[in-house]
Amino acid sequence: MHCLTAMPVAVGPYGQQQPACIDRIKMGFMMGFAVGMAAGAMFGTFSCLRVGMRGRELMGGVGKTMMQSGGTFGTFMSIGMGIRC
Repeated sequence: MHCLTAMPVAVGPYGQQQPACIDRIKMGFMMGFAVGMAAGAMFGTFSCLRVGMRGRELMGGVGKTMMQSGGTFGTFMSIGMGIRC
């Protein structure tokens, strides 16, 4: 008779498995990216309208600001989640 021993698995308070560290880092990046995109939409719209952009130029400027702030905030959130692993 063989006795198979499995590696211990981290179990949460209600018996469910905890996500792997790389999954938590990816989830942190996605959450940070979403929050950064929302902040970029607000700040980008305000700053582009303030300098007088309209139409296609406005959309390009707001989109660029959204992507930059989403990427920045997502990076820092993923680093924070990686530290917590």
